[in-house]
Amino acid sequence: MLDFITWNADPVLFSLGPITVRWYGLAFAVGFIIGYNIVAKMFKHEGAPEKWLGILLAYVVVATIIGSRLGHVFFYEWDFYSKHPAEIFKVWNGGLASHGGTIAIILSVFLFSWIVTKKPASWTFDKLVIPIALVGGLIRLGNLMNSEIYGGPTDLPWGFIFIRDGETVPKHPTQIYEALCYFALFALLMWMYWKKNAEERPWLITGIFFIGIFLPRFIIEYVKNVQVVSEYEMIAKYGINIGQALSIPFVLLGIGLVIWAMTHPRQHWKFPNKFEEEMQTKPSFRKN
Repeated sequence: MLDFITWNADPVLFSLGPITVRWYGLAFAVGFIIGYNIVAKMFKHEGAPEKWLGILLAYVVVATIIGSRLGHVFFYEWDFYSKHPAEIFKVWNGGLASHGGTIAIILSVFLFSWIVTKKPASWTFDKLVIPIALVGGLIRLGNLMNSEIYGGPTDLPWGFIFIRDGETVPKHPTQIYEALCYFALFALLMWMYWKKNAEERPWLITGIFFIGIFLPRFIIEYVKNVQVVSEYEMIAKYGINIGQALSIPFVLLGIGLVIWAMTHPRQHWKFPNKFEEEMQTKPSFRKN
């Protein structure tokens, strides 16, 4: 067996004139496409209006980009961006925080529920979080292709030497650790929805999602490199870094949601117009 894995992947998939396509961007795009189709099947399964899909996608995409960027700005490098505000808009230079994206998506779903569905936000959350787990795993693979967000030194046989980042000793491939956790969570949530009708217990799937995303994140942070200089002071003072501190409230929220879901009766949603336009174009068959 190898003592380590030498990693020198090119983060750029291909370039076409001024256009550069990176693995990270491809991971985002593929995740959103797959996620859209998954949620579409769920909407159809429950008889929700199909026109809501495009609206929800717009809400989520905007919230993800803006929230992730502002999360990095305020949670990790406010000292820098407060002095260079123009740099906030340069997303292509890197700097996205999943906690910020999560907060923004939560706010956008509440807004979407209030304006569009007129249903409790749990109805949307319990569908949306399922493909988000998949997207999270794909994004971590994008981080791997960028040779970023990896861990500290290790003597384990699967340690990666990230040549492109100037490393000379094997490091924990924490991107892979997180990706595997998120893919496993995605499989679990799909099983809960399609095989166990977990959507009938509002907030249950969402609660499991928060626990399954942020508890592994909290644990893996112990072997992950410090991402920004400001984290050293926090680790020395509290024994945890910024990512761990931001994960704790989401884990507690997830536990609370699971308890709430399991102590309340099942809910069967009803929609007055079950894909009305689609149903009108289908032939009807009647048994004599």
